[in-house]
This record gives sequence, structure tokens and C-alpha cells, in this order.
Amino acid sequence: MKAGWKLLSGVNILVGLLLIGIMAKSNLIATAACLLLILKFTNLKMMFPLLERRGLELGLLFLILSILVPLANGRVSERDIIYNMTSLPGLLAIAGGALATYLNTIGIRLMKIDPEIVFGLVIGSIFGIVFLHGVPVGPLMAAGIAALFTGFTRFLRR
Repeated sequence: MKAGWKLLSGVNILVGLLLIGIMAKSNLIATAACLLLILKFTNLKMMFPLLERRGLELGLLFLILSILVPLANGRVSERDIIYNMTSLPGLLAIAGGALATYLNTIGIRLMKIDPEIVFGLVIGSIFGIVFLHGVPVGPLMAAGIAALFTGFTRFLRR
């Protein structure tokens, strides 16, 4: 009975996410929920550990590929890169990138210490997509910001 409830519960949540994705016109959420439902019902559940272990890396790979395409096809020149790295917006972008990677690092630490927080990150991402019309490209950043908030609240309690 408990195993059946667990299966049903996961399916219900994924169907709920699919519906939220469709209603919010978020193709990413709808597609992800739909693909997981397909994997679940076609006995391809052996893909779950692989996706869990390597899915984030695969997603980041495609994100980086899409960002680097302008370099590969020549739309961004070396001159443009040098100018952007020495201008105020470019220097601020470098600082932002450094801060983002640091926040990603503390986000990973938080997810290792408290893996249940991932569900809060997913729900927060859904709210951000639905109500703020955001793009869910930064689960590590979300975890980093959550870790920053957590540290700040601990600091305030002292």
C-alpha cells in the first residue's frame, strides 16, 4: 500500500507540475514533467539515477553551448571581448560572474547538507516562472541565494 501511494504521489505531483506549466505557458516545466511521466510509465526508470547524477551538468553544458555560439560563429570578435572586459559594464559582469560562482558553491554545500531544500527551490522556481515571468536557469544560484538568506537569518538571531 505504501509503495502504491508513493508512486501515485509522485505521479500526482508531476501531473500537477505539467498542468501548472501548461497554464503558466512555461514550456520548460511542462516538458520536464511530461518527460518524467513518460520515463515513469515506460519502465525507463533506470534513467532517473542518471538524470539525477548528470542532468544538472548536461543542462549547464547546453546553457554554456548556447552562450558560446556567438563566439563560434564569429558574431562576437576578439575586439568586442577586450572592450567588454575593460569597460565598466564588462568589469561589473566579471564581478557578477565571480559572485555568482561563489553563490553556486555555497548553494551546492547547502544542497548536500540539506537535500530536502531542493523541493523548496523547485517550488520557488515555479512561483518565479508563473508570477515573475522568470526563466529557471539557475537552481544552483537559487540554492546559493537560499544559503545566503539562511546565513543572514542565523546572523540576525545572534
